[in-house]
Amino acid sequence: MNHYAAIASVLEAEHLDAVLLTGEANRFYASGFFTPGADATALVTRKDAVFFTDARYTEAAARRLEGAELREVKPGKSLIDQLREVLFLKGVRRLGFEDAAMTVRSLRRLEKALPEEGRPHCELIPASEPLLKLRQTKDPEELTAMEAAQGIAERALEDILKELRPGVTEKEIAARLQYLMLHYGASDMSFDPIVVSGPNGSLPHGVPSEKELQSGEFVTMDFGCIYGGYCSDMTRTVALGSATPEMVRVYQTVLSAQRAGIAAARAGVSGKAVDAAARAVIEEAGYGEYFTHSFGHGVGVEIHEAPNASSANEAPLPAGAVISAEPGVYLPGKLGVRIEDVILITPEGCRNLTRAPKDLLIL
Repeated sequence: MNHYAAIASVLEAEHLDAVLLTGEANRFYASGFFTPGADATALVTRKDAVFFTDARYTEAAARRLEGAELREVKPGKSLIDQLREVLFLKGVRRLGFEDAAMTVRSLRRLEKALPEEGRPHCELIPASEPLLKLRQTKDPEELTAMEAAQGIAERALEDILKELRPGVTEKEIAARLQYLMLHYGASDMSFDPIVVSGPNGSLPHGVPSEKELQSGEFVTMDFGCIYGGYCSDMTRTVALGSATPEMVRVYQTVLSAQRAGIAAARAGVSGKAVDAAARAVIEEAGYGEYFTHSFGHGVGVEIHEAPNASSANEAPLPAGAVISAEPGVYLPGKLGVRIEDVILITPEGCRNLTRAPKDLLIL
């Protein structure tokens, strides 16, 4: 799976001859081959593509790359030297770069290296925004990978629910979730799992601790994995032993809010409107000040990418986008509840990619 043709169409619309991909996410999106950090660079033109990397990755790249020329960056000849040659040969005059990923230092080096006596000037143009916009709409292959990643996470959930009991620590549950997702086929985690219980549940992004789970408490687990280069994301909150009336009220409020946001989500509706639909439910229940983040965010190659379902996003959601649906209520020092699915935005509404049940579960 690669997206050279899709990127080439963006180049024409943006009046660019080529784009230089230096960030992990866009480099993978273009080529379908993952390399960490600054260990590779991809150049995509309107007609073709070149993938630069060193000897640590060339054998693996040769097996995986399709539709791009592979060039090995060898000792004694820098990447910039080779890039300059390719840009000249291909007649690149307007070169897009990832202004959201490239460091100022790297940009300065590139600006200094490109001018060369006797060769046409090459102008550098910021191009992160059109690339991020392109990635919002998922194609069938991307959706297949994302649904597989979601399925792996849900298998891990099924297993971990059998292991939740008083005396087990948050850290132990987080470690087991990671093991289970890898065991079922994940290549990595989408992010470090969040496992918080009881009063720690009021921390939306709390770090798993040595705290032991106790009867009569909520346990919130937020986790996801990577499969085929694409992320999954989900959160489930369950009660151990029993649940107080307040716990039940908070849980049902969050669940109703999530359902309201999902019902409002469809192509052409703004992220702000989707967020507002969920937020209205929580505010009416009297917990408005305790819903402290947005309804959701885009998911794909990165765990957080465009588009967002937030009060700040007035842009219409595009068909084919995948976003999280994760309202929450957090009562400081007492408890927290978050319920999260991922949904595919369609012209008619949305399709939930998450199949795990979410009615209040008391273990």
